[in-house]
Amino acid sequence: MSKVLEKIISIRKPKSPISESYRGIRTSIEFSNLDKEMKVINVTSSMQGEGKTTVITNLAVSFANLEKKVLLLEGDLRNPSVHRMFNISNINGLTDILLKDKAFAECVHCTDTKNLHVLTCGAIPPNPSEMLASNKMTEFVNSLKDRYDYIFIDTPPIGVVTDAGIVSTYSDGCIFVVGAKESEIETVKISIERLESLGANILGGILNKFEVNKGSSDYYSDYYKKGRRFMKKGKRIKEKEKNKWNDYKN
Repeated sequence: MSKVLEKIISIRKPKSPISESYRGIRTSIEFSNLDKEMKVINVTSSMQGEGKTTVITNLAVSFANLEKKVLLLEGDLRNPSVHRMFNISNINGLTDILLKDKAFAECVHCTDTKNLHVLTCGAIPPNPSEMLASNKMTEFVNSLKDRYDYIFIDTPPIGVVTDAGIVSTYSDGCIFVVGAKESEIETVKISIERLESLGANILGGILNKFEVNKGSSDYYSDYYKKGRRFMKKGKRIKEKEKNKWNDYKN
């Protein structure tokens, strides 16, 4: 297994508890809005380093394993990293399609995971926010809906720049990643409020880098829906942990 794929545990260890956790998140997303099509989903966090790219990549793999056609789109035009997850070229990508009218087929990448395609950033533009907010970007994303069952868009931390909020305006749902022991409660609260003020449909959050056993190097993601429902291996987490995370929404 290539070192660059180590963080994609849904590929590396598909039967692990962590991969099972991602499958649980997948199920929650599928049934999160029965009255609304959930096709375009963006993922963000409050700050850098909380693991949003790792999370969105594993989710994309998990959905592709359902025999669904999935596109993982790099929407972080400031610090792109999706291409590194798969060790693929970033020469041609989203910005080349929007600015240079390159054909989608020339830029999109197939992966070793069946049904999963990746569209990288391409050249980093001088005006990321304006590009993401352009009519051309909205039209491009809408055009992809006929090709794919799910489109996952990796976006910059909402606590740093507003790009994720912009992308949320043409996404069906948004997932918020929180790094355990890394995120300040007040920062998370402000970030969520910023998303909500922009009309983002926040499906829920993922508690990432949660240490299962003391001294263990193994981590997995917890899922909570709108800050109220918490799950860990299908069980309620301890009451004090629940109260701690409820503070994010209070």
